[in-house]
Amino acid sequence: MKAIQIASFGGIEVLTYEEVERPKPGLGQVLVRVEASGVGPWDVWIREGRSVLPQPLPLILGSDLAGVVEAVGPGVEAFAVGDAVFGVTNGRFIGAYAQLAVAEAAMIAHRPWQISVLEAASVPVIATTAWQMLVDHAEAKASQNVLVLGGAGNVGAFAVQMARHLGARVVATARSTQFGDVRTLGADAVADRVELAVSQVAGGLDVVIDTLGGSALAEAMEAVRPGGVVISAVEEPDQTVAARRGIRGSFMLVAVTSERLGKIAALMSRRRLVARVGEIIPLSDARLAHEMLGGLQHKPGKILLVPPSDTDGPEHVL
Repeated sequence: MKAIQIASFGGIEVLTYEEVERPKPGLGQVLVRVEASGVGPWDVWIREGRSVLPQPLPLILGSDLAGVVEAVGPGVEAFAVGDAVFGVTNGRFIGAYAQLAVAEAAMIAHRPWQISVLEAASVPVIATTAWQMLVDHAEAKASQNVLVLGGAGNVGAFAVQMARHLGARVVATARSTQFGDVRTLGADAVADRVELAVSQVAGGLDVVIDTLGGSALAEAMEAVRPGGVVISAVEEPDQTVAARRGIRGSFMLVAVTSERLGKIAALMSRRRLVARVGEIIPLSDARLAHEMLGGLQHKPGKILLVPPSDTDGPEHVL
């Protein structure tokens, strides 16, 4: 089968499109014929050797995927051969840039027919991150004032939609050119600075969902009223400030589970959440996808890689 593999850490030049051995599912795992895989900043961290987890080489990059179950390992009862699924591969976030990938059964879910393959591949990590921040950690409720820092980003866009679905009043920060898109997602107000966003909320903030960190996070914490919550997926909020203001500030890491994916899929099936599919790129052009992550202009939304359907096709080396 074909896959994007790295044999050393470094720049995009280490990405090679190669013929590799077909993987086999182990205990609690399934083998997925990948129809699309997502590209995220964590792929760059792993490629450059900056992952906080051990990443023995060589390895195949990629975590987000959507496809069809090809084989089932021992102990798996929730999935069968032929099931349409989506989710992530494993806790190391590797293995999905390939025609076939092994995934932990506890980290994938059934893909409803109402959700396309491309939509499904674009949501696992980013939508789960938004869900954990807003629902599990912040426990956001109807009528609360929620500020999303970075409402036009991939995680922020889902956070805006989820907060709106919960019935909260939603304000967000974004670049001025992105205001229209963020309002379409459900934001009541959008501003390019935290100060202006907060000024459009009567009574102060109940919840801050942070995808930016830095000065934006620091400024937003000063606008949260006592008893409020600040959740960041970027950095640990200043606990001294949190204590002084009587608020809760937490940093969280994403944990993709079948249960969370199922809840997200149910909302997507009813179009309560809409995935933003960005560039769709052949697997063999993974270097282009990583150039886009590095700043090359591309349309908004999740960057996706699509492998060839023929596992016996001719090899092409990047």
